[in-house]
Amino acid sequence: MENKLTIVKVGGFIFEDEYKLDSFLSSFSKISGNKILVHGGGKIASDFSKKLGIVPIMLEGRRVTDKETLDVVVMTYAGLLNKKLVSKLQKLSCNAIGLSGADANLIQAKKRNIENVNYGYVGDITRVEKNILQKMISSDLCPVICSLTHDGNGQILNTNADTIAAELSVALAVLYDVSLKYCSEMPGVLEKLGNYDSLIKTINSTSYKKLKQKNIISYGMIPKLENCFHALKNGVDKVFVGSIDISVSYTHLTLPTKA
Repeated sequence: MENKLTIVKVGGFIFEDEYKLDSFLSSFSKISGNKILVHGGGKIASDFSKKLGIVPIMLEGRRVTDKETLDVVVMTYAGLLNKKLVSKLQKLSCNAIGLSGADANLIQAKKRNIENVNYGYVGDITRVEKNILQKMISSDLCPVICSLTHDGNGQILNTNADTIAAELSVALAVLYDVSLKYCSEMPGVLEKLGNYDSLIKTINSTSYKKLKQKNIISYGMIPKLENCFHALKNGVDKVFVGSIDISVSYTHLTLPTKA
């Protein structure tokens, strides 16, 4: 049990419903052994931006993080949402510690540089300090990590939470048998949108390509599953995509069986 680690990523939607949040955290707290929680919060950050008169900027369907938006994101992710999760987990006797990628130099990133496209203060991960996390876990702490990184030169960067969960999993896979679980509002990947009975129980990298060709997997699910397969190809033991009820069925992601 000591060598097993479960990393769970949950999206910002969970903060919109207090009952769902409490239910999810109760389920998370009951995971036996070592665990890490990674969270987003884009919807809540957008709501706060609007209240402050800051209009969210989208470019090709992606959020642009300008200076004003970054300030709101840091306050929302590392402050309000992260500490809300930590305090609720403490109530459940889970000894959580709230972190961003800047804390203890946990996750370094470089500012994304895409020709002709400027997403602002958005970071692509370059390094994870796995030994720091190992020390925390060995001290019976449960890291709760928000979707912020830093560049090592004083700049905080907004970074995709799915990517953070995948990169943490890959880095820690040399120390633990890692299971990675992505929690969403859906029970997993559905063959027919809205039909929960059409859950696809297993997807490997070969069937994934076919499902993309049929547009069964599209839009935001594509980068999520790309992160899943990236994790599997780099030593992560198990990867699942499913609902906030961690005890129920998920879509299990696998690599093709070698002949």
